[in-house]
Amino acid sequence: MLSLKQLEALHWIVELGTFERAAQRLSTTQSTVSKRIQDLEQATGLEVFDRSQRGARLTPKGEALLLMGRQILALSEQILDLQAGGSMPLRTLRLGVTELTAWTWLPKLVSALQARYPALVLEPEVELARVLYERLRDGQVDMIIIPDTFRNPDVMAVMLAEVENAWMAKPGVVRPSRPLTLQQLAGYPVLTQGKRSGSGMHFSRWLKSQGVEIPRMIASDSLNAMLGMTVAGLGVSYVPAACFRSLVDSGKLEELRVSPSLPPVPYTAMYMLDRPTSFIEEVADLAKSVCDFSRPFQA
Repeated sequence: MLSLKQLEALHWIVELGTFERAAQRLSTTQSTVSKRIQDLEQATGLEVFDRSQRGARLTPKGEALLLMGRQILALSEQILDLQAGGSMPLRTLRLGVTELTAWTWLPKLVSALQARYPALVLEPEVELARVLYERLRDGQVDMIIIPDTFRNPDVMAVMLAEVENAWMAKPGVVRPSRPLTLQQLAGYPVLTQGKRSGSGMHFSRWLKSQGVEIPRMIASDSLNAMLGMTVAGLGVSYVPAACFRSLVDSGKLEELRVSPSLPPVPYTAMYMLDRPTSFIEEVADLAKSVCDFSRPFQA
């Protein structure tokens, strides 16, 4: 069986040049060091030293084993240091979010993470919900914050908040300004987010459940682009009401009265259940405590 003592003997033999010096460094006998190397070769099935040469000369595979062994010894020292109350090792968090989170409370979450984990290395990624979900399943990110549109028993989904949306358009696009049915709304060009967007999938399913078909639909994967086209007067669209209230207050958009009203979009923090750690669970709880979709760029 491979042991730390065997790797330690290998390290000091190479570091000091002879079995005898390694034995002195390890406060043991030369025969004990030799036995550890024999056990190491038996455990790995590798010839570590070239016995056709004089001195302690490694074989090519012995050199590779030395490099890996030194990494194992270094990790062992870190574990013992941690047990003794030493500093925590650097942590990396690969976090995926969609546009709306990046626009609103991502800065607040970053500040909270830095305060709680000063040594944290954060690797944020802003992408569409479907892309992020696939990257989570492939192990390319540790956690994602997206609309709750995917269900899988292998994925943990922590509910964060619900986002209220409203139908909006440039003033004057919808005339007269009166309550509309969904069927009447479908008579206008409707700007939606595409099939890779979580909210796009959410509202597409909801419209289908209402038996409504949109003859003139303009889809965009970008929330920013959809908003821009709505402000330009290209059609009507669903917009996170609280976050973009300033567009209504400034007269660039008006909120439409439509029946039935849009359902809220639930947002969740997701991580894989086969890779859970207390750290990831803590991050999910922290995200829940600071989550706020009501205002842009919160620090």
